Parts: sequence; structure tokens; C-alpha cells
Amino acid sequence: MVVVEGATLATFVTGTITMLIIGLLLNIVGLGIFCWALFALAIHALPFFVGMTVGIYSFQAGAGPFGAIVVGFVAAGFTFVVGQYAVSVARSPIVRPVIGLLFAVPAAQAGYSVTLALAHLGIPSEWWRESVAVLGAIAVGGIALANVSMQTGTALREGVALSSIQPPNEATTAGG
Repeated sequence: MVVVEGATLATFVTGTITMLIIGLLLNIVGLGIFCWALFALAIHALPFFVGMTVGIYSFQAGAGPFGAIVVGFVAAGFTFVVGQYAVSVARSPIVRPVIGLLFAVPAAQAGYSVTLALAHLGIPSEWWRESVAVLGAIAVGGIALANVSMQTGTALREGVALSSIQPPNEATTAGG
């Protein structure tokens, strides 16, 4: 084996075709992650807005960057959990959809905006862009509504007693 000074090794990884394929695959993965992040952010538009507002306010109040981020995340999580709990506890057929709409309407608006912005990249017709944006708004708003009302049923179902469990009338206890 003869080693020539200044020669570069040609390996499989440094080939032109290999680099093009790896670059293309990484671009697809990056675009997928970007779209997933936009979709997740659009679904959680109301908690994100609350978290950003509280985080910015706490930063301006002197909490520092790390403290503001932590406070913002806590406020966003608290908003989402309170929304889910309120939907699960609400017994009124009017209150539950209103709480759901508080989460779904901002999500639908964010979904419309994101879908319209992405549609501008590849759809030349204005009518088709608007149609795709409306479908995106419906999808994101519906998923946000389903995400808030994930509970299988209400926390307090009809017929459920709030007192301690009583034994049946014919049952006897160990003491008597």
C-alpha cells in the first residue's frame, strides 16, 4: 500500500450522490419537524398565548430569562389543565361547548394563518389557497376541541354519590 502525501481518501460517506441523498432526507425530516411544531403550536394557541403573556410580564417584572420561561410554561400548562378540568366538571350542555370554543377558536385562527402561509409557498391560485386554509382551520380547531375534551365522561356523573360507600341493606358487617 502506497500512501501519497496530500491525497484525500474517497469513502462512501463523502461521495456526491451520498451527500445529496443525506441532505434530501435531512431536509424532509426537518420540514416534518417544523410542520409538526407549527401544528402543535396552533392546536394549543390559547395556552401558548397565556404562557407567552405571563412569561413576558414576569420577565418585565424582573424574573430573568430562565424564570420567565419557567413561569410561562407553568401558566400555559395550568391553562390547559384548568380547561380540561372545567370541561370534565361542567354539567351544563351550554357551558361545556363554550369552554371548548374558548380553546378551539384561537386554534382555528392559528391553523388558518399557518395553513394559508404554507399554501402561499406552493399553490398559485388564490381560491385554492383560501380553500386549503379553511380546511386547515377546521382541522386544527376540531383537534383542539377534541384535545380539551379528552375526558371520557364528566367527573361527577349522575347517580354517583358524593358520600362514603354504604353497604347494601341485607349485608352485615363484621361487628354485627
